[in-house]
Amino acid sequence: MTQQMEQSLKLGRTLIDTELDTGILNFIVRPVVKAFYDYWAQHDAKKGTLKQIDITLDAGKQLLLNGNSEESFNRIVEEYLPRYLKDDQVTYQCSKNHRNYEKLKKNTKETFINYLREVKALLGVEEYVINYGDLAKFAFKSKELATKNLMKQLEFTERSISIIEGDPSILSLPAGKRIIIKALRKGFEETKKDFLKAIDETYGY
Repeated sequence: MTQQMEQSLKLGRTLIDTELDTGILNFIVRPVVKAFYDYWAQHDAKKGTLKQIDITLDAGKQLLLNGNSEESFNRIVEEYLPRYLKDDQVTYQCSKNHRNYEKLKKNTKETFINYLREVKALLGVEEYVINYGDLAKFAFKSKELATKNLMKQLEFTERSISIIEGDPSILSLPAGKRIIIKALRKGFEETKKDFLKAIDETYGY
């Protein structure tokens, strides 16, 4: 998870550079957007994402300890969700007063719920494993199941990006909203390809 976070932040920085073409205002906008991204990546993004990872793992452990009932699952979701939302970097960068914020918040909740189901499966593996690939194959028995789970998670990410693309005014950014949104979209498409490639490599073509 932390490796994926680091890779995503590096990719974001590269994409921000490639999207920075703002014509005659380039000399003003470029340093502002790059400075914002660098500060966010090194402070808010890393700190918030690491907290989200810890929260999701803690909630996953509680799920294993409390059985498989729907009531128990819902209780743990409601207990951990406020902390997860607090450190979510998508909703954090968006205006809570915007008309589409509740849509974004609802999607983040559904993302968290889906993460929990996946994390529970991973934490529930009792077999001896050497690496993440082994762990994934025990948790998700087939390539088809792993792909289905991945596509479901990517669907939530796609939905969040689409909400922001539909009305960029939801972003609480000082400048460069268009650049950030284009980088988000490109980053998502590239990451999607990498994830699908990783599944191919793990389960075999």
